[in-house]
Amino acid sequence: MHPHFPNDHGDGPFHRHKSIHRLLGGGKVADILLWKDRNLSAGVLVGATLIWYLFEVVEYNIIPLLCQIAILAMLVIFIWSNAAPLVNIAPPGIPEVIISEHAFRKIAETIHYKLAYTVAALYDIACGKDLKKFLLVIMSLLILSEIGSSYSFTSLLYLGFLCAHTLPALYQRYETEVDHLAARGSEDIKRFYRRIDSNLLNKIPRGPVKTKVN
Repeated sequence: MHPHFPNDHGDGPFHRHKSIHRLLGGGKVADILLWKDRNLSAGVLVGATLIWYLFEVVEYNIIPLLCQIAILAMLVIFIWSNAAPLVNIAPPGIPEVIISEHAFRKIAETIHYKLAYTVAALYDIACGKDLKKFLLVIMSLLILSEIGSSYSFTSLLYLGFLCAHTLPALYQRYETEVDHLAARGSEDIKRFYRRIDSNLLNKIPRGPVKTKVN
């Protein structure tokens, strides 16, 4: 039985009204991230770990690896196609999902929407409309820069995958405890920002506010 923590902020620090499954988009991807099908989720984790091992530890190059995979696939298809009449089985076919125009268009639209939203949000923050968010983004980018200088791009991708593949399931299991700790951390950050704002930011000289004349 998990310990009970009082909720100081009603709906939690994230004010979440949807389930974790819906926040992750629902469908098969959410099932994998939340380990609804443990065999499939474990298979995805093993596959990603194998890819990371090949590129980071063995230092495989992407072009030779793709060529060898293509050669292996062509050999399997060649043997399967020629052996199919002998053993009375259907020859291999190309799965429709691989060449689906709708799937490619949906992926492109999703990427375009996410990219446009991210650029617009960063532009608003860079304009200084919300000084708190501006400082938070600058600090986050500095931390990310330090992490990026210490690890390779492949390791960073694998670390991001591990976080995306494990943290949602852990949060769903220990939701009450995480919400309680997040609420306390949020209050500490707010108090720290108020001290910075009163001791430093308010002393920064700013130009007079221009009023619009109708």
